[in-house]
Amino acid sequence: MGEVIGFPQRERRAEPFSGPEPLWREAVGHELRAERQRQERTLTDVARQAGVSMQYLSEIERGLKEPSSEILGAVSGALDLRLVDLTARLTRSLSSRATGPLVLAA
Repeated sequence: MGEVIGFPQRERRAEPFSGPEPLWREAVGHELRAERQRQERTLTDVARQAGVSMQYLSEIERGLKEPSSEILGAVSGALDLRLVDLTARLTRSLSSRATGPLVLAA
């Protein structure tokens, strides 16, 4: 008979996460805005290049709209950011904030 192998135990944090986890759209918006500002580009410039309205991009950045994969790809592309890179940034950002709430700039 075969050997039974148990699932690895998850590590427990010394301090459990105390606040609500951020919504995916909030985390995505935060990362997109941070990249746009790092590049010193305007909403209008990035929105025009991505083919979306400035208002819609603003709502995405503020975490008010959940962008489709096509829109997310267009905005990321306008920022010269691959989706895999954006996803990696989100993973790092959310992981580093796992013991505290995500503070988003308004």
